[in-house]
Amino acid sequence: MKKIMYIISVSLVVILTTNACNEDFLEKQPQGQFSPATMKTLEGVEGLLTGAYALLDGIGTNGVTDWHAPASNWIFGSVVSDDAYKGSDAGDQPEQTFMERYVWLPTNTHIYSKWRALYDGIARANDVLKTLAEVEEINEERRAQIEAEARFLRGHYHFEAKKMWNNISFISHDLWNPDDPSSVLMPNTEDVWPYIETDFEYAMDILPDNQSDLARPTRYSAMAYLAKTHMFQAFPNGQTDPAHIQSAKQLLDEIIASGEYRLVEQFHDNFAAETRNNDESIFEIQYSLTASDGSGGNLGDGLTYMYPNGPGGCCGFFQPSQNLVNAYKTDENGLPLIESFNEVDIKNDEGVFSSEPFEPYEGRLDSRLDWTVGRRGIPYLDWGVHPGRFWIRDQSYAGPYSSKKQIVSQAESGISGNDRLSANNYRLIRYSNVLLWAAECEVELGNLEQARAYVNIIRERAANPDGFVKNEDGTPAANYVVGLYTQPWSDQALAREAVRFETRLEFAMEGHRFFDLVRWGIAEPVLNEYLEKERQLRTYLSGATFENKHRFYPIPEQAIVYSSKNGEPTLKQNEGY
Repeated sequence: MKKIMYIISVSLVVILTTNACNEDFLEKQPQGQFSPATMKTLEGVEGLLTGAYALLDGIGTNGVTDWHAPASNWIFGSVVSDDAYKGSDAGDQPEQTFMERYVWLPTNTHIYSKWRALYDGIARANDVLKTLAEVEEINEERRAQIEAEARFLRGHYHFEAKKMWNNISFISHDLWNPDDPSSVLMPNTEDVWPYIETDFEYAMDILPDNQSDLARPTRYSAMAYLAKTHMFQAFPNGQTDPAHIQSAKQLLDEIIASGEYRLVEQFHDNFAAETRNNDESIFEIQYSLTASDGSGGNLGDGLTYMYPNGPGGCCGFFQPSQNLVNAYKTDENGLPLIESFNEVDIKNDEGVFSSEPFEPYEGRLDSRLDWTVGRRGIPYLDWGVHPGRFWIRDQSYAGPYSSKKQIVSQAESGISGNDRLSANNYRLIRYSNVLLWAAECEVELGNLEQARAYVNIIRERAANPDGFVKNEDGTPAANYVVGLYTQPWSDQALAREAVRFETRLEFAMEGHRFFDLVRWGIAEPVLNEYLEKERQLRTYLSGATFENKHRFYPIPEQAIVYSSKNGEPTLKQNEGY
């Protein structure tokens, strides 16, 4: 589904999100434009739909750098959270350092590029819907399927924008007035959640339970995404909204009861190219190595490989934080140290040359740590034992750890001629998401024992010795001790903390953490507590402070300028920027 063609159709949404106020641009014929007549056929609509799918990975918008808008959100969802540092060294990609320090400016190129990529995706989905309405030769069943897939994609792109900026415009194909190029833009002062919900509801009503083409969403994909929209509205200002909790629970219960999904036995099977589209996957963003323009695969994660000597040979970004590593400590019963995990740091090799002896931490750990983080003395996929400093670009700047979930195995490396490019999909929604969202709902509804049962399903997999990282001789690579919650949960506040902590352990370094903290309404206290200690380790964080305005990114300045209608911008800046 990747980059079969790059479509610039007649939709003015593309123009509005990039060059809406440039009269010279409007007078020029766009390069590579297909004629409307060519598109108004079954083949043309299918091609437009392929183009809408193609932007799911965030790669392909003209002029947007590959790592500015990746589907994995490793910058926007992990680096700005307590999970990860920017990594690399002080002089590389300073815009990312500004983001990590919460110096968020409307002129930040990374932020504008993400905006452009998402609204380009929205434009492509709208092209499908607008053109579809003008084609007569399509049978009604396929017409409904195409519309459902396009609306699912439009819902996805708007959802991603909503969680980034909150105050966004919802752009619909049926708002377009050809005599008024600005008509496709609604002001960003209206809440667009109901519009996003409607798109997913439509998709859920039409899409089949299963698709022969694994790239396409199913009814359950739309159902899970709709539940996710409710989970993002469930805690306004840190309080619980019972209506959204109940709506999410109903959807999640149906997915669980369907029996369509299960947790795969090995945690790492969710991050290996060889086991993509497995029984746990509800919706994956497909990566391919066959793109004719060379932009396929996980290109958006290309900066996150080791530098200069480790896997990939570049570029050393996206390094796990000490706070995250500490979170995987367990007690004598194998349970997380929710309150005290960050009091004492897990031993690491910072400042120790790879040629010098080093013994890894011997304390109790959750087994998911070493599938999430690369650390010295522990096997790193099939690349051998992590040697520490030899693989790290600048330990003194960004610490001793390497990211791991997005890294391709040595067996898959180099297939495309690029050691950092692979067909390792990004699992956007998997069954473990559903179980932990369901656990959140049960906690808020007072059903604490059902919440405990869901969390224990997740922990049971982490406790299975067959899924531990192993040394060459087959022994566990560390002292993995993972237990279940055997005592009944009777305190709602403690249960809530346990579910949220489990969510971090399960999905760390996957681009979700920051957005989870925001939707729970706890980003400000959690991240400032993180900064208070972490700046002692990473001096460049000195003076960094998370403020309430940082819950959402600033609307890009160029987007505001380009939104002008009758000389006045349609888009309004987020408060505080």
